[in-house]
Amino acid sequence: MKQVVQAASGGAVRVLDVPVPIIGPTEVLVATAATIVSAGTERAVTELARSGLLAKARARPDLVRKVAEKARTDGLVPAARSVRDRLGTDVPLGYSGCGRVVEVGSAVAGIRPGDLVATGGAGRANHAEFQAVPGLLCARVPDGVEPGAAAFATIGSIALHGLRLAEVGPGAKVVVVGLGLVGQLAARLALASGCEVAGIDLAQLPLTTAAAVGVHALAEVGEATTAAVRAWSRGRGADAVLICAAGRSAEPVMRATALARDRAQLVVVGDVGLGLLRAPFYDKELTLRFARSYGPGRYERGYEDWGVDYPAGQVRWTEGRNQEAVLDLLAAGRLRVDDLVTHAFPIDAAPRAYELVADRSEPYLAIRFDYPAAVPTLPASRQPGQVAGGQVADDAVQLPSPRPRPRPWLPRQRGAAAGRRGSRVGWIGAGAFSGSVLLPAFRAAGFDQFVTVASAGGRSARSFADRHGFAGAVAGADAVLDDDDIDVVVIATPHATHAELAARALERGRNVWCEKPIALTFDELDRVEKAAAAGGGVLVVGYNRRFSPAVGAARTALAARTGPLTIIYRIAAGGVPAGHWYNDRVQGGRLLGEVCHFVDTCAALAGSEVEAVAALAGREAELLLASDLAVSLRHADGSLSTVAYSSAWPRGARKEQVEALAGTRHARIDDYRELVVDGRSVWKGAQDKGHRDAAAAFLRMCRGGDTAVTAELLASSRATLAAADALGVEAVCSSGAPRA
Repeated sequence: MKQVVQAASGGAVRVLDVPVPIIGPTEVLVATAATIVSAGTERAVTELARSGLLAKARARPDLVRKVAEKARTDGLVPAARSVRDRLGTDVPLGYSGCGRVVEVGSAVAGIRPGDLVATGGAGRANHAEFQAVPGLLCARVPDGVEPGAAAFATIGSIALHGLRLAEVGPGAKVVVVGLGLVGQLAARLALASGCEVAGIDLAQLPLTTAAAVGVHALAEVGEATTAAVRAWSRGRGADAVLICAAGRSAEPVMRATALARDRAQLVVVGDVGLGLLRAPFYDKELTLRFARSYGPGRYERGYEDWGVDYPAGQVRWTEGRNQEAVLDLLAAGRLRVDDLVTHAFPIDAAPRAYELVADRSEPYLAIRFDYPAAVPTLPASRQPGQVAGGQVADDAVQLPSPRPRPRPWLPRQRGAAAGRRGSRVGWIGAGAFSGSVLLPAFRAAGFDQFVTVASAGGRSARSFADRHGFAGAVAGADAVLDDDDIDVVVIATPHATHAELAARALERGRNVWCEKPIALTFDELDRVEKAAAAGGGVLVVGYNRRFSPAVGAARTALAARTGPLTIIYRIAAGGVPAGHWYNDRVQGGRLLGEVCHFVDTCAALAGSEVEAVAALAGREAELLLASDLAVSLRHADGSLSTVAYSSAWPRGARKEQVEALAGTRHARIDDYRELVVDGRSVWKGAQDKGHRDAAAAFLRMCRGGDTAVTAELLASSRATLAAADALGVEAVCSSGAPRA
């Protein structure tokens, strides 16, 4: 399918051929009919992408801090690699459209295949021939509303949410500052609500367009405009001012203070500067509010990703219900949008539209992209009755198949024969870690045949394939798992998907590298172990630290010990933002998602599996999501290990410090940069957490080498699950699993 993207590193907007996205249970697949360009937002995205690194840094200081932190912990080279990989990605453009439903996820209510729906959500409802959109961001289009008009619903929701925050009703005097597309819609929605509306802008086209529908249009000329607003409002000033302008200056906000009455509402809808003076707000006791996109539910994972709606009695106007309200106004004829479209382009010509937006060579308001009416039909693998848990229209459109790889099919081989032929890799997951850390490690280890990369949406897979030399890109894991031309499957997806994907790949006889954790429950781990035993492929979990040169040298130095070890592993991990996936219980939290690394490293240093576990968590969060943890392990040989995991990150402290003591021996690993044994530096170098050596070990196993390490990796996984069990987290423990 075709999709409009902007490379994060700059350059012109492009239309790419990318795989059709695969939907989840809470999503809807829509064949697009029309989308609307939100010129202000999308111009900001493209301008930032085309700017230099310094300008990017000024615009996103939060990302600069992350890079600085990564450089401090991992070194300059990994940090630079991470930046390069991020700059190599493509940013999807668009967030407001309309189309016909093709597939419906099993958890979506009220929408059926064949429905015409308005779609929303940045990163979801893109300028693309097919969109995978959260069900709660799809609103059915009433009869009589054309797709081109319905495509305005989400942009209209932005304006409507701003109007709701202004708390105005019939007869209220509302001023809209900035009559671009959102400002035009805000003015029309205010009129439809019974308000009296004045609109202010500098350009003639917006003023003429607004005046044509009954807005008191005023050119911005300073004090004369203020006087006109005063006269229009019977000398009181506006009851509410919606600031729909965009730019770095705070002037639009300060200008609004002169237009407003005493104790009025000022609502910032556009992206403006905020270098404000206190006195004008204080003198009138003005209320300044900020509209967050389309309404309640925006940026909330529970609402957008998991499909959990707010009860209407508690939150009447969610972002989805705002979409419905805009559509209802269109259906009733109380809102008109067709005259706002100044330019329309076929999707193939999208770059021309962004040239117009960038150089402003002619005036514009709304720019619409139109999509071909005829689209292909679903392949056999996604016909009705074969979409897991979902619904597909009986006369559904057909999705294009993944683009073919430019190589002949070869029969599958195993073991040493497969090694002589070369291990052909299918990669599931196209995130930043894959591109900046894992894939370079695989290349350095000797893997050289990278066949296909998959991501849920397909777009990131296409970008990843282009950057890293994969022959093909697909949407969804099935195309990789079912490909008999692939011997090795690498799983680098969100944690909750690991066990299912690993088990399915192993059941098909593939060799599997799965990033940690391999499982989030004992039942999942049992399934993976059974699949590994039955399928014949090898399995490695990405516990890379045991393969690091520091751990290898420490094991050698401690091999002659005469008694059990005492190991203390201290981690200064630092905090994470509230929205980070570590705080998502579905993904297992920091214990199952990261502390598993350190449990395995302790087992590797001791050379002995864990037989008993105890664990404590801090009080600041639910147990599994705690960011401060202490895990104690007893190994089969009597060794004791303690993992102290802290969300603190003092600037003078290394992130990871490991000490191992036995008799007269003492080994200390300093953040995988140095190993000191009995006071003498035994190994020292650039930070090396073992990613390349782990990948090399995996390659040897794929070629028929010793696979004994797999049992150790799975035992460490079981011990980590037992630690979660010891915290009081409910888990079903299979026979033989260690218990506290």
